[in-house]
Amino acid sequence: MPARTLRLWVRRFQEAESTYGNGYIGLLPRTARSGNRTRRPDRAALELLESCLADAFEQPTRPPARAVYRAYCRACTERGMAALSERTFSRCLPRRRGPAHTARRYGTRTAYQEQPWYWELTRTTPRHGDRPWEMVHIDHTQLDIELCTAFGRVLGRPWVTCAVDAFSRRLLACSLSFDPPSHRACMMILRVCVQRHQRLPQIVVIDGGAAFRSPSFESVLARYACTKKTRPGAQPRFGSVIERLFGTTNTEFIHTLRGNTQATQHPRLLTPAVDPTRQAIWSLADLYGYLCTWAYDVYDQAVHEALGTSPRDAYARGLALGGDRPHRRVPYDDAFLMATAPSPRKPTAKVMPGRGVKVHYLFYWHEALRHPEVEGTQVPVRYDPFNVGIAYAYVRGQWVRCVSQDYAAFQGHSAKELAVATELLRQQARVHHHAATITPRRLADFLAQVHDHERLLLQRLRDQEARGVCECMDAGQESHAPESRPALPPEPGAWEPVDLTQLPVYEEYR
Repeated sequence: MPARTLRLWVRRFQEAESTYGNGYIGLLPRTARSGNRTRRPDRAALELLESCLADAFEQPTRPPARAVYRAYCRACTERGMAALSERTFSRCLPRRRGPAHTARRYGTRTAYQEQPWYWELTRTTPRHGDRPWEMVHIDHTQLDIELCTAFGRVLGRPWVTCAVDAFSRRLLACSLSFDPPSHRACMMILRVCVQRHQRLPQIVVIDGGAAFRSPSFESVLARYACTKKTRPGAQPRFGSVIERLFGTTNTEFIHTLRGNTQATQHPRLLTPAVDPTRQAIWSLADLYGYLCTWAYDVYDQAVHEALGTSPRDAYARGLALGGDRPHRRVPYDDAFLMATAPSPRKPTAKVMPGRGVKVHYLFYWHEALRHPEVEGTQVPVRYDPFNVGIAYAYVRGQWVRCVSQDYAAFQGHSAKELAVATELLRQQARVHHHAATITPRRLADFLAQVHDHERLLLQRLRDQEARGVCECMDAGQESHAPESRPALPPEPGAWEPVDLTQLPVYEEYR
C-alpha cells in the first residue's frame, strides 16, 4: 500500500474520531462521491431543453413528457445541434417541481396544496382568537342526504348554515333550509345565534359568497358593532375550523341516516336498492330537530382532538378567563327581529298616493301612508321572506305593518315562491313573443293555479317544510336560552320596536 494512502487513512480516522467520537466512520468508502460532477452537456442544448419544458410541458393541456421530448429533438434538428438524451430530459423534470410550476400545469387549486402552511395571520395575532365570541366562522354547505315530505315526495338535499366559535370550536347556531345560500339564510343564523345566546360575535369570518355581500347582512353587522372579515378565495385553510366541522357533521351524523348520498359518489355502481331518492324518509323539520340535538348536546360534549377537551368545557373556561362582557348582549326583541328582516334590492320605496309602497311588484298599504307629509316621499321598507302578504315601512319614526292589496291571494306565500312565479311568467311571455308585464293580478292568478306548475308546487312543499323548522326554533328558545338578564335600553331615535305579537302571522314571521 502506498505511504500516501496510509497517511490519508490516518488523517480521515483522526478527523472522524474528533468529530463523531469514532474513527471507523472516517474509513468508510466514499464511492458515491467520486467522479466528475460538473455538467458536461452543451450549454445551448441545455438552455433549449429548459425553454421547451417551460413553454411546452408546463401548459394547462398537460402534454405527456415523451411528446415534449420529441418537440425538443425537432427543435434541436432545426438549429443544427445535437439533442440531449431522453434520460437527461427525464432527470430535468423533477427539478422543476414547486407551487409555481404546478399552478401552470394543474391550476392554482392544485398548487395550493404545495404551498407552505402559515400558522398565524400575523406574528402577534392568534389564529382563532383569545376568547370565545371574538372570532366566529359562518358558512353554508349542502348536506349529503335526500329529504322528502310526509307523503313520500322527494324534495332534494337541504342546505345547512352554521356559526362556529373559532376559539372553543363550539357550534353556536345552525339553521336548515332547502333554499340555496342567500341573505335569508344569513339573517336566520343571526337570529338563532341571538335566540340561544343573546350574543353576536365581535369578528365574523366568511367566504366571498354573494350571500354575505348583501346590504341587509352588512347593515345588521354594522348596527351591532360586528367586524366582517372575508377569507381568500379557493384557500380553504383560512376556514379550516368550519370546513372541518362540515366534514364531521356528514361523517358522524348524516352518513348514519337513511337516504344519505354516499352511494352517488360512484354513479356507475348505483342500483335502485341503494338509490338515496328511494331510501329518503326524513323530513326537513325532523332532521333539523335531531341535528340540533347532535350539535348542541352530543358534539358539544365530545372530546375535540385539536383541543384535548370538549367544546363546551373550552367555551366555559374561555369565558372565565376572558370575561362575560355583558355590554355585548343583544336582546331578542322586536327591534332585533325588524333589524334582521331583509330589505329588497332597493331599500326604499316611494309612497304612491292612494296605493302605498311597491315591493316585489306588489303594492302595500297602511293608514299611516295617507299622511300629507309622507305621500310622495321615499321611505325605508322591509319584507317578510316567509309571507309576502305583508311588508313593513318606516313612517314618521316607527315601523308600520302594511298589507298587500291582494292579501288573500299572497298570504302564506314566500318570497322565493314569488320569484319562481315571476320567472315562469316571463318564460311564458318569451314563448308567446309578447311583453312580460308583471302585475299583482297576474301573479295572484298564477299562484292560484299552482297545481299546474310542478316547479312552483315543489317550492311550496319546501316552504311548508321550512315552516316546521321555524316551529322547532321557537320551541327550543326556552330550553336553550341563557339565564335571564335585563335587556339593554334601546338606542334613542334609532329603531322603534313594533309589537309583532299582535300580528296574525307572528309565528311564521319568527
